[in-house]
Amino acid sequence: MSEQQLFKVTIDNITIEVPAGTSILEAARKIGGEVAPPAMCFYSKLKGSGGKCRTCLVEVSKGSEKDPRPMPKLVASCRTTVMDGMEVKNITSPKVIDARAGVVEFLLLNHPLDCPICDQAGECHLQDLSYEHGKEGTRYEFQRRTFKKHDLGPYIQLHMTRCIMCFRCVFTADQLTENRVHGVLDRGDHAEIATFIEKSLDNDFIGNVIDVCPVGALTDKTFRFKNRVWFLKPMDAHRDCPKCSGKVTLWNRGEEVFRVTARKDEWGEVEDWICNECRFEKKHSNDWVIEGPREISRHSVISQGHYLDAVKPTETFLAVNDGRAPHLLLDIHTESDVNKPEIELSLINGPAHSNNFNSK
Repeated sequence: MSEQQLFKVTIDNITIEVPAGTSILEAARKIGGEVAPPAMCFYSKLKGSGGKCRTCLVEVSKGSEKDPRPMPKLVASCRTTVMDGMEVKNITSPKVIDARAGVVEFLLLNHPLDCPICDQAGECHLQDLSYEHGKEGTRYEFQRRTFKKHDLGPYIQLHMTRCIMCFRCVFTADQLTENRVHGVLDRGDHAEIATFIEKSLDNDFIGNVIDVCPVGALTDKTFRFKNRVWFLKPMDAHRDCPKCSGKVTLWNRGEEVFRVTARKDEWGEVEDWICNECRFEKKHSNDWVIEGPREISRHSVISQGHYLDAVKPTETFLAVNDGRAPHLLLDIHTESDVNKPEIELSLINGPAHSNNFNSK
């Protein structure tokens, strides 16, 4: 059996070997940190996702060892596979930074300023994207696009005005459920996520569309307006569920369970899909086996006040002061040769001058 072919790819001056067929985005995620481009539509667990939002644009400065010519335009890293010897620029490219700011501005054209009332606030990928890559203002002067509200059943609320048309929820329903009843209606700027004649989304796994939505377009009706995520304490828990893995994150405040979500990795993607029973119906701590606090990235506002494994920074003053402790109370006369202890500053008529300290 032949070994898997590995390609060397350099992203922001960091070289890594990845299997052939790996996308630039997936290779960058193996490096981690800011080297990985943001992604609003790509989802590694959903087939066919990616190529919609254009936030993961990168510059390919060298195509490969065989063809070192750069690619003429910025490419979507989620849809472009690596080649042996490829060199890619992400945060080191001014073109990428400028283009990404333009993409963010485009995504925010019709997005309403709902952050003060949106249940997604604090864990919204669009918030993070606009803060890290967006601009201070917008040039858009026209009326924003609005849609009428759709009733999607007892558990899911759709706010189409917040949707950025990433299609994640459509792929999720198509690949996790037997009969998808919602999708994209109309075309162009009239396109919207909706159901035909307002059918209810009631499949056993349809609640996962809430977890995959990067904005506040699909929210949990059982959690709406009840609390803010940064006031809640996420806890890992599990239960014996015949439908799914039963591994979830409980969002508690005190002993009360406000909501249940699937566990997510560092890229905000679901680790294991969970069923509607676990998500919507098991809202008591006695229904679960609590494993412990969920480790939350310090990048997230949710980690405010309850960091895990926090380490106090090393005191650096001794290192820069040749091992000497800081002088907290100084005798200025012993520290400076300019001042003279026999001269009382309070007795000087007016401000002190160098002439007051000159030797006569």
